[in-house]
Amino acid sequence: MIRRWGRVVAGRPRPVIWAGVLLAVVGLVLAAGAMDRLVLSRFESPGSESVRTRAVLAQEFGTGTPGVLLMVTAKRGTVDGAAVAAEGRRLERELAGRDGVAEVASYWSRGNSPAMRGTDGRQALIIARMAGTVTEARTRLATLSPDFTRNGARVRVAVGGGDEVFRQAAEQSRRDFLRAELIAVPLVLLLLFLIYRRFSAALLTLAMGLFSVITTLALLRGVTYVTDVSTFAANLALVMGIGLGVDYSLFVINRFREELSAGRTVAASAEHAVARAGRTVAFSGLTVLVSLSCLLLFPFPFLRSFAYAGIGTVLTSVFAALVLLPAALARLGERVARKGAAERSGDGGTGWWHATALRMMRRPLLYGIPAAAVLLGLASPALGLTFGVPDDRVLPADTSSRVVQQQIRDNFAGEEMDAIQVLRRGAGAFPDRSSVEATAVALSRIDEVQQVDALTGSYADGRRISAPNGSAARFEGGAGDTWFSVVATHRGLDRDIDRVLADVRRAAGGQPAEAAVRTGGYPAELGDFRRVLTDRLPLVFGLILAVTFVILFLMTGSVLLPAKAMVLNTLSMAVMFGALVWIFQDGHLSGLLGFTPSGSIEPSIPILMFCTAFGLSMDYEVFMLSRIKEEYDRTGDNAGAVAAGLERSGPLITSAAVILAASFATYASSGIVFLKMLGLGMVVVILLDATLIRAVLVPVLMRLAGKANWWAPGPLRALHRRFGISE
Repeated sequence: MIRRWGRVVAGRPRPVIWAGVLLAVVGLVLAAGAMDRLVLSRFESPGSESVRTRAVLAQEFGTGTPGVLLMVTAKRGTVDGAAVAAEGRRLERELAGRDGVAEVASYWSRGNSPAMRGTDGRQALIIARMAGTVTEARTRLATLSPDFTRNGARVRVAVGGGDEVFRQAAEQSRRDFLRAELIAVPLVLLLLFLIYRRFSAALLTLAMGLFSVITTLALLRGVTYVTDVSTFAANLALVMGIGLGVDYSLFVINRFREELSAGRTVAASAEHAVARAGRTVAFSGLTVLVSLSCLLLFPFPFLRSFAYAGIGTVLTSVFAALVLLPAALARLGERVARKGAAERSGDGGTGWWHATALRMMRRPLLYGIPAAAVLLGLASPALGLTFGVPDDRVLPADTSSRVVQQQIRDNFAGEEMDAIQVLRRGAGAFPDRSSVEATAVALSRIDEVQQVDALTGSYADGRRISAPNGSAARFEGGAGDTWFSVVATHRGLDRDIDRVLADVRRAAGGQPAEAAVRTGGYPAELGDFRRVLTDRLPLVFGLILAVTFVILFLMTGSVLLPAKAMVLNTLSMAVMFGALVWIFQDGHLSGLLGFTPSGSIEPSIPILMFCTAFGLSMDYEVFMLSRIKEEYDRTGDNAGAVAAGLERSGPLITSAAVILAASFATYASSGIVFLKMLGLGMVVVILLDATLIRAVLVPVLMRLAGKANWWAPGPLRALHRRFGISE
């Protein structure tokens, strides 16, 4: 069937090309509005205890987690001075009157709450909760933030808070997207020219990558009418669209050139290129698609957005390589061919890859043990991996919201914005004030809790520090319901928030015993997010391994080769995690790379990187094994098949890896730590996988296994004969 498809495309190239041009134009029109349709996401788990608590607080108490703050700094005196206090109250009233602002409070309206006053007395907070969705809130902030950034006669005002931090992060990611485009496109074109020595072939390959990017963005725009898609999905669509589009085109063009060199006509060469490389491209795309599709198993719009982008890039890249590219090759013909015999690398002769593979196989233990030791050493920092929470330090140090948050860390004892909200559902008509006080006292005795605000007043270190004032009415609900605001210290939030949350639940749960207690607030939302994330990991990782194993079995007919691929890919992933821990968690090279380490890693990005990197690594495994198996089926010589297969696939895989790594490397200079991690981590795993693992460990393990490489039980051999795939 695929051979017939190649014949059809090669025989009618003109209408196929024009259809591709039309698709690209329509895609460009749709993609132009895609960025405006993408939204911002919160780190939350739908349906979790913290999200349900937020809904109850909003409906019953008219309150919630604040996302915006104004840092008011007195130029003379303290924030308790009459003139500064009057200015602070005026700012509070002005902010409350703005559209989209649902709730406002300040140091002054909260009865001079210690949690909202800097330790030096010169700074105080005004906090606000925005109405609407997170995207609507942060869109309004684009106007509010510059309006309230002021430098007056009495006070200086700066804007901060979680919504402002991630609004600025989204703006930075858009700028990074545009900069990455400007860098990646000419860089990839240059690399392609160095590989092909033909400008027409380089332009054609890059065009397939750009087609994938454009049409993926158009598809993402369509998805936005059904569900939310994160702004950051566009960043992945760019690098993977160019990377996969170029990779698959490289493999097809390489086959086309081989067929031309064998003396076939242009049309026949295009047909055979699709017939011989088409299945491998399709199943290689399937391995990447499976890995990225597993992100849909997480109930988080943020991670699902990357799945949409990844699925789109795979589908459009395979379409470009197997539909548009053969038609274009049929039209360009000899203009894509190699210029001379000197450039015919990978022809199965005695090139560098062939000689290296034979050398590794002659002394497998001598080369294999040191290579494995190096990889295990590089992976060892991953043993210290610590998952944490994202904060303002994902931004560049001079970003305004980060400056504000740093001032809070330096000058405030706790984080009022990140207060843990403890909801207690009562059994009577009104809250029992004695039990409320007992609960507040118990909560305030917890290590790493700075202050507890409740219906009966404010508490610290097991005693009441202030009587209830007008703001205490916010804690009184119907049917005996009430809630507590538990302000944790910076140390508690940064280093041991899970223990703090557990202590809060334990202290609140027994006062009285029949009360139903729930926790909410930003720390609880992040805790629920991490818990659901880690609970789903075994399912996701297991599914990726199982499906990939099946795909590789269908390609090779072996049970040992897929198992070996799983081991080597897992080793690659361990090295990637080791690099992430060593650089981004421990802070090595932070000065050179321009970021501030927080001592932990936000978990969703490494999981995204695992799914992406595992799929791409298996992508190269499919191409390499397809060539080795082709030689083995022809000769029956295991060592010769490995050497010839690596000679044919090694240069191509390395070239593809360099281009894909270059695409991801454009984000190494990003101002967002998430994107910097994605760029550097993917560069490490792609280059390492395409060189040390493919050049050393693959031939070593193939030599040690010998004929067992191709073994499978009888029933599975019959299954492979019926459903197996090959070039």
